[in-house]
Amino acid sequence: MESIDKVSGTFGKRPIEPKANVSSAVIRRLPRYHRCLGDLLRDGKLRISSAELSAIMDITASQIRQDLNCFGGFGQQGYGYNIKFLYNKISELLGVNESYNAVIIGAGKLGRALAATHMFERRGVNRLAMFDVDPTVIGTRIYDVPVYSVDQLGDFCREHNVHIGVLTVPKEAAYDVASIITEAGVKGIWNFANMELKLDNPDVIVENIHLGDSLMTLCYEIKTANEKREKDE
Repeated sequence: MESIDKVSGTFGKRPIEPKANVSSAVIRRLPRYHRCLGDLLRDGKLRISSAELSAIMDITASQIRQDLNCFGGFGQQGYGYNIKFLYNKISELLGVNESYNAVIIGAGKLGRALAATHMFERRGVNRLAMFDVDPTVIGTRIYDVPVYSVDQLGDFCREHNVHIGVLTVPKEAAYDVASIITEAGVKGIWNFANMELKLDNPDVIVENIHLGDSLMTLCYEIKTANEKREKDE
């Protein structure tokens, strides 16, 4: 069997050349590929076919090939995919090695829960600070992340080259906070404010997260499955 190093050398010099207008559905599957390939690497697996990956991810092999072909393919006929190489290339696509800086605005329960996770570091994002209006938490550290007054937010973002603002504020405050950080140069907003944040600035990317929507989707699936079982009985 051809060694993984040899295969890496064969493909490692290929530049990533995404096709124009890659669909959002493909982009949203990339983190799933990244997570799955990471698990396979930790299990010591060196290569995998699209059929094997299909069985693990519950995505058709044809869809996997189409998705990866949007970025250059990365496979070798008769060999499949070099897992380490593919993992590294998807990491590159996802900006895992870009060392983006992030701040969390809102030190309530959700903000604290996000600060407690290792999710940021594992994805190459540096949590620099948290911000709040509560004088009892300003000046403290939450999971070793320093908490500052929201009055310092704009200056901090400018001075520390902050790329991502994580909003865990009440929805009434979301636009005010978004205005402060975008004027300070922040280009990405991860919005947990339970509202659809839409900005006029085309240079700022907003990812709106609705945890309640996910919960309702789960409830729908349970309800539908129960109804199907009752009908079949």
